[in-house]
Amino acid sequence: MITDSMKGRFEREVAKYPADQRQSAVMACLAIVQQEQGHITQEAENEVAAYLGMPPIAVREVTTFYNMYNQRPVGKYKLNVCTNLPCQLRDGTNALHHLEQRLGIKMGETTPDGLFTLQQSECLGACADSPVMLVNDRTMCSFMSADKLDELVDGLRKAEGVA
Repeated sequence: MITDSMKGRFEREVAKYPADQRQSAVMACLAIVQQEQGHITQEAENEVAAYLGMPPIAVREVTTFYNMYNQRPVGKYKLNVCTNLPCQLRDGTNALHHLEQRLGIKMGETTPDGLFTLQQSECLGACADSPVMLVNDRTMCSFMSADKLDELVDGLRKAEGVA
């Protein structure tokens, strides 16, 4: 499951830490697995643990603690809407419900075409810009009104050639 190419990337991450602290690269190694495979299986967790010389349960704790790690396949676009209190007070929950209706799925589900997965997230650290969301764990979107959410969904669909 873990390819030689991935191991080369792992080694570059491990090299950033003292030799006796290989486990410090666990988050980076998990991110590499996810980039290559789309999600992190328990088998991949076990291989990362063996590579870093740490107990498999310690890797599992990292994977399950952070919502940026996908433990099952997700859509091409993972939409994480912040629903922590500051965003809730400024329509974060409404943004999530709007996307549920627009996409025809509930939070935690993936559209039948595999294009979108909708999730709620903990604080994204941009409370003044709420409601906020994160697309594919990398792109922060702020002030996400219903119109802006529709524009985002339409733009992503158009980019995929889907009307």
